[in-house]
Amino acid sequence: MICVALPGLAISTDQGQLTGRGLEGFYRAGRRVLSRCQVRVAGREPLPIQARMTGADCARFVGTLRTSPQAGPDPDVVVVRSRHADGTERITLHSAAVRPLRVPVEVALGTDLADLGAIACGSAGPEVPATVHDSGLRWSSAHGNSTVTADPSPADALASAGLLRWELTLPPGGSVSIELRVRLDGAGPVRAVGRAATSPLAPARADGDDPRVAVLLRTSIEDLQALLLRDPTLPADTHLAAGVPWRCGLAPAEALAAARLTLPLGTRLAVGTLRTLARTQLRGRGPQSGMIPGPIRDAGPHLPPGCTGTEATLLFPALLAEARRWGMPEPEAEELLPAAERCLTWLRTTAGDGTYLRDPHPGGPVRCETQAHAHRAALLGADLLDACGRPGGDELRQWARALRTTFRADFWIDDVGGGRPAAARAPDGRHVPHLGAAAVHLLDTGLLGGGEQAPGLLDKVQTEQLARLLGGPAMDSGWGLRGLSAKEAGHNPFGHRSGAVRVHETALAVAGLAAADYEKEASGLLRGLLGAAEAFGHRLPEMYAGERRTDSSAPLPHPAACRPAATAAAAGVLLLTTLAGIRPDALAGTVTLRPLRSAPLGEIVLTGLRVAGAPFSVRVSRLGLAMVEEAADGLQLRA
Repeated sequence: MICVALPGLAISTDQGQLTGRGLEGFYRAGRRVLSRCQVRVAGREPLPIQARMTGADCARFVGTLRTSPQAGPDPDVVVVRSRHADGTERITLHSAAVRPLRVPVEVALGTDLADLGAIACGSAGPEVPATVHDSGLRWSSAHGNSTVTADPSPADALASAGLLRWELTLPPGGSVSIELRVRLDGAGPVRAVGRAATSPLAPARADGDDPRVAVLLRTSIEDLQALLLRDPTLPADTHLAAGVPWRCGLAPAEALAAARLTLPLGTRLAVGTLRTLARTQLRGRGPQSGMIPGPIRDAGPHLPPGCTGTEATLLFPALLAEARRWGMPEPEAEELLPAAERCLTWLRTTAGDGTYLRDPHPGGPVRCETQAHAHRAALLGADLLDACGRPGGDELRQWARALRTTFRADFWIDDVGGGRPAAARAPDGRHVPHLGAAAVHLLDTGLLGGGEQAPGLLDKVQTEQLARLLGGPAMDSGWGLRGLSAKEAGHNPFGHRSGAVRVHETALAVAGLAAADYEKEASGLLRGLLGAAEAFGHRLPEMYAGERRTDSSAPLPHPAACRPAATAAAAGVLLLTTLAGIRPDALAGTVTLRPLRSAPLGEIVLTGLRVAGAPFSVRVSRLGLAMVEEAADGLQLRA
């Protein structure tokens, strides 16, 4: 159970007690400031009876105990612990006794002040000795100092045992509380960006025939708010951390992808993310000039690791172009345009006289998804340059047109089943034939002016075949899209690129299939992802095992998955807005609605979205008809 309000975390098991085992504890900026927090009442640990998340940043644990034999078999004291990611824990004792109770309470505390990475590797080291400090305890090491203060002050503090003790009197039917606060020395209370009044995400809501939609959207937005970080260079700019607990920092490709999926909640997150990454863009001369740096990402058993910097560089102009259509203010767009132009210049320079955008490493393959990213960046980038009166749009369209023609011939593998797109082409021209979820990027084409869908790399017949493959049992696990087809060699249901369901790719598949009018396949994947969300308490992890769904099964968690994760939380926003098919063009003052005609979840109402800088609400009926209920003044609905 992970409470998140970055840079604060609180990781617990469902037992409630923090024992210091594994990852348990309170964290601040990746360091464990408290690893043990064990409560004993009247010399005994409360019997745990319930543990649940009450928000993205808070968990509640309930335990009971009998304080005296005269109470009979029923518990007479209920212990409720509310644990927050900001480093506070409130312990409340409720009495059900008919006479006053005087109970001793002790809390055993300890920490190793270890880094999260060291803890994950099993090399955290021993606990640090404590000293008594004000109304609590203090720990010091070469890594820093941590302090726990208590309110009310304890009656006794034993530094050698790490104990705080109280003698509390509970009136009949009454309650008494103790609040603990843990801090790194010199660090104030955690102030999560998403909890501020200036949060960049609109508080949208969903309602409808399927009760899961309301919970999914609310939880997705809460998780996104919990993952927000401020750029240390300019704190007004915010972006999303990749995920908790393993990736609490900026991952350029994931941050841009998540910001793109959350455009229905406003463009302020996109602005902050683009500004932050524009400051990291490589300048000067050389083959990498204009590129946004990013780490290497494992690509599974059949391909070498890929460069996320390439993906981020291609996502940058695409996000800026689409954000303008959703209503990004022109001053921000003009400020970011030079960085987008440098990305597009890098694209054309790197592709050179060739048709494909190759791996940045010599001898690397030509990847299918890289061509999809490059094609979308070229078309949306050309649209952006034209709208801003900048040159270069025609050259980008000409390159994209040549890429489409060549790709449809070079990357399609004909077989008796109707064919499939290759995952990649080796330097010698051989196909890497394995079918995986990376192919969904061929359906993610992006929006042009007038709410029109940009053309894709595949022709109509190839797109129909890909839709059939994605909706088939080898790719659709029943819980979402497998990363690698179950028929392929090397398939592993837990393989993060070779069989596990990745939520982001499944959501892109749903949106892409819906845009291409393959509603049956889109609806099947949508229902599978909603079923998985329900099983995970509507807080979707970035991935989970791609085991086949049965009537009695549940999705298996992946031990290395981040939860919450930026792209998975943002996927919840994309899934629900796909049902309404919102295609805005704020520059032209229009919005087009292309809802799923089959209305797979019945009626759905989305309120509090943002289009053209104003609240936007839409209702989709059980007949698949969409109606705008709230919109910006002057925004016209296109047929």
